[in-house]
Amino acid sequence: MKAVKIEQPGGLDHLRIVAVADPGPPGPGEIRVRIHASSLNFHDYAVVTGRMPTEDGRVPMADGAGVVEAVGAGVTEFRAGDHVVSCFFPQWRDGPPPVGDFSGTPGDGVDGYAREVVVCEAGWFTRAPAGYSHAEAATLTTAGLTAWRALVVEGGLKAGDTVLTLGTGGVSIFAAQIALAMGATVIATSSSDEKLARLREMGVAHTINYRTEENWGQRVEALTGGRGVDHVIEVGGPGTLPQSIRACRIGGHIALIGVLTGASGEVPTAALMAKQQRLQGLIVGSRSMQLDFVRGLEATGIRPVIDRSFPLDRIADAFRHEESGAHFGKIVLAI
Repeated sequence: MKAVKIEQPGGLDHLRIVAVADPGPPGPGEIRVRIHASSLNFHDYAVVTGRMPTEDGRVPMADGAGVVEAVGAGVTEFRAGDHVVSCFFPQWRDGPPPVGDFSGTPGDGVDGYAREVVVCEAGWFTRAPAGYSHAEAATLTTAGLTAWRALVVEGGLKAGDTVLTLGTGGVSIFAAQIALAMGATVIATSSSDEKLARLREMGVAHTINYRTEENWGQRVEALTGGRGVDHVIEVGGPGTLPQSIRACRIGGHIALIGVLTGASGEVPTAALMAKQQRLQGLIVGSRSMQLDFVRGLEATGIRPVIDRSFPLDRIADAFRHEESGAHFGKIVLAI
């Protein structure tokens, strides 16, 4: 079967399309899945470019969606023909997070889904939302579940809340969709007026171009009557966190889920303390959270925003498109 492997030292010119052995039938407790789609995330980009080194020959991509071809002895949750989607932390089934690294994450610590067929424990997947295409389902594993956990699981999102999203990547778009579907007001930032217009078409109440309004935290304060937002989806890291603290209300929740502006930097701790905010770092979520997320998607009718699809043998071009920052929503691979 066809697969992609990363050759050391990494980089988009070191992604190789190769033929690998078919994994065969599933064993007890396992399922065999024909993968039809994956989607790109910043974490995947960091792995394939060598920013987050992995083993030579690693199969990349944390997100995988497809069809169950066979089930092993003892598997009762799935049957042949079911549409399924992968879990980012296969070992984290429920409860508080037991992991603090990516050693068990597909596409990083173990082989991922840039291949046609996988055989693994049944718990590595959940069912996909009814009616979703494989491309749509493939966007849920990393970006979708991160947004769901940040707002619903950890943030306790409710109707009438205000949510601030930064940029127009996969997590931010999902967060806006979830917030709007649950009756919240959304404020969003971007450096592109064209993308801001698309956000308004989605129902986002207020948009801010952070290039022309560098003190966008102050602008958010003004838009909320001086109160600040209840939730911030903070994807930037040290370069944006001071403004996010300014934009968030006293006692509000800031979900730190990205480091697009760097891995470390100064944090205005006095302001964070004075406003008694909850700053929480988080990475994706558990399998039980994903099961709840799938039910939530079916109840609300949310459909992922897909920017563009690439065939598997153009995976490097897909990452170059992500690298350009031109995308709005998710970039997917057809496998």
